[in-house]
Amino acid sequence: MPQTAALDGLNDQQLAAVSCPVGTTLVLAGPGSGKTRVLTQRIACLIEREGAAPRSILAVTFTNKAAREMRSRLDRLLGTAAADVTLGTFHSVCTRILRREAPSFGLDRSFTIYDRDDQMALIKRVLKTLNVDDKQYRPSSVLAEISRAKSDMIGPHEYRPPSYWHEVVGRAYEAYQAALTANNALDFDDLLLVTVRGLEAHPEVLDRYRQRYRHVLVDEFQDTNLPQYRLVRLLCDDSTDLFLVGDEDQSIYGWRGADYRNLGRVREDYPGVRTLLLERNYRSSQTILDAAKAVIARNAQRVHKDLQADKGVGEPIVVYRASGPDEEADAVVAEIERLVSSDGFGLGDFAVMYRMNSQSRALEEAFMRRHIPYRLLGGTRFYQRREIKDILSYLRLISTRNEWVAFDRVINVPPRGLGDVSLGHLRNMADRDGLGPYDALRRLRDDEQAASTLTGRARRALLDFLETWEELVDSSEKMSVAELIDAILGEWGYGIFILSSGPEAEDRMANVQELRGAVAELQPGRDQLATFLDEVALVADVDELQEAVDAPVLLTLHTAKGLEFPVVFIVGMQEGVLPHSRALEEPDELEEERRLCYVGMTRAMKRLYLLHAATSRMYGQSDLALPSRFLKEIPIEVIASGPGAAADSSTPPRSGRRVMVRPSTTPSLAPAGAAEAVREPAEVATYSVGESVSHSKFGRGTVIKYETTADDAEVTVAFEGKGIKRLLVSLARLTRV
Repeated sequence: MPQTAALDGLNDQQLAAVSCPVGTTLVLAGPGSGKTRVLTQRIACLIEREGAAPRSILAVTFTNKAAREMRSRLDRLLGTAAADVTLGTFHSVCTRILRREAPSFGLDRSFTIYDRDDQMALIKRVLKTLNVDDKQYRPSSVLAEISRAKSDMIGPHEYRPPSYWHEVVGRAYEAYQAALTANNALDFDDLLLVTVRGLEAHPEVLDRYRQRYRHVLVDEFQDTNLPQYRLVRLLCDDSTDLFLVGDEDQSIYGWRGADYRNLGRVREDYPGVRTLLLERNYRSSQTILDAAKAVIARNAQRVHKDLQADKGVGEPIVVYRASGPDEEADAVVAEIERLVSSDGFGLGDFAVMYRMNSQSRALEEAFMRRHIPYRLLGGTRFYQRREIKDILSYLRLISTRNEWVAFDRVINVPPRGLGDVSLGHLRNMADRDGLGPYDALRRLRDDEQAASTLTGRARRALLDFLETWEELVDSSEKMSVAELIDAILGEWGYGIFILSSGPEAEDRMANVQELRGAVAELQPGRDQLATFLDEVALVADVDELQEAVDAPVLLTLHTAKGLEFPVVFIVGMQEGVLPHSRALEEPDELEEERRLCYVGMTRAMKRLYLLHAATSRMYGQSDLALPSRFLKEIPIEVIASGPGAAADSSTPPRSGRRVMVRPSTTPSLAPAGAAEAVREPAEVATYSVGESVSHSKFGRGTVIKYETTADDAEVTVAFEGKGIKRLLVSLARLTRV
């Protein structure tokens, strides 16, 4: 093999990183900058130019996909020598160590690794043993909390629950860990935790690994959690050649334990660390990079990187304002159809990204209305989500009354203390007399003999359910579907049930409120309810569409990490969505939201569309929404003009002001050839705190906050009986009273 093979095809910055002297090196690699090439050719360089033994090299990645890609490249570069390089994920590397060192660490070498299904089965058994209702304490939520504790290196005996929900989790954690031990098993978090603690407790074992691995390379270092960082620190003494690749701008997994500040800790723990940059981008156009750079530049805790595109300037970015999420979705689908028919794109070239899973509802329905196949990546289709199926089952009971499938699904959701025996007696009576569930419960109420097979507790629970059921059936002619959903949440107790479901509560309630928002315009009446349920049944049956390979991808921004697409749409770019409402008052969380936006934008190769809606349905109501602050940070020069796009750049904005144009009746994202004239925003009214105002929908209220924005003003009003609302003054049409 030629001695120059390891250095072939590199730009100047890549060459500097690949050929740098041994020592501690931190490479800050911007998106699309070729970090995988740098890592693999660094390994080749160590072997070819530095004379490193392949078995002395340890390379750690975060995903099996990345490990396979690196292994394939190393095989091409090094031939048979590549086989002696230790390469794998953190978990696979730890597994090798644990298998080898099991006796020293007090383990049986034949231990089993429990995958996700195994963990779920075990935690369900644990919860059952503890008499914990797995509908109220969902096994997935309990497992997630246990995983978070392990990521913070908190064992079951050190776990300090801040609430009753966490107290139950703490008991489950202790029993779960005991069950793992009894089964000679480790879960994925244990692979890291047990390895770190074993190496810390046995210096002689640790020294062997330090002597073997003289060169350690780690990919995506910004995504390391505490055990992973501790493992790297343990394996690398002062003489180890440590090569770290990461980018604090792409750290978006703080919610699952990743800590981008580990990049800063490297500088503290290794004072002589060498820092290099990779700024040449091989994925996106310069226009896309300029927009993304302007957004991420507002973060304080970062190292500046001046990304430069290898592919030229490219097309301008389109910023589109829709009236609401449904029009937003229609505009996306229409633009995909246009680009496929006129610009030569294939259906598989598109990705539509969003902040929260609940936002997929409008998009899924828009694709299905136009009979365009799509793929939902990393999530469950909206109408297949557990809470949505529960609400729809309740609605079917109100509409049809005698449907056993719907009844069986929700009779114990939320838990009503009904066991299989009691429900079995009810079903036997119903089957004997040919009754549906509604009539069976009425028989139970009116016939003492029928009720005699049940305990008093079970009968009371069933009759309480029936009482609410009858009230809603009787009222359904006068109630809208949205009001019925409110009644399910309140009178049937489903809302409290969701809100007590642990870490998933917010997302689950967001899904329910998205459903409520989708039916907000339906008029009262049983016919409206029946029609809606029929439409949902048809919409939900899309398995054949989802199987298509060559199809647009729908995915969350978190799922988009590591992917790239010719055309990217990011929807829901309004305050409270992106950035998320919980981040607005927390500087660290706001910075992570900005990084999330940056990651989404830099997935785009050729074209980028950023969409926001004038109204938001985050909390079940169509409240007026402000454009995301991230949109306002994008330079006006890189934004297209045209119907639905940002304002024409031919009219210079004042003070960086950018004007969003309302969409036409027919959604269109295509920039117009002749730019529309930019109109200066009309003067907006001013209000004083404490002033009384009236709104056409919310009624009378009191101003509690007023502040100007770049091209409008925002007023916060406490409405009598309607709560606190944030409104755009230009759209609110408030009157003084």
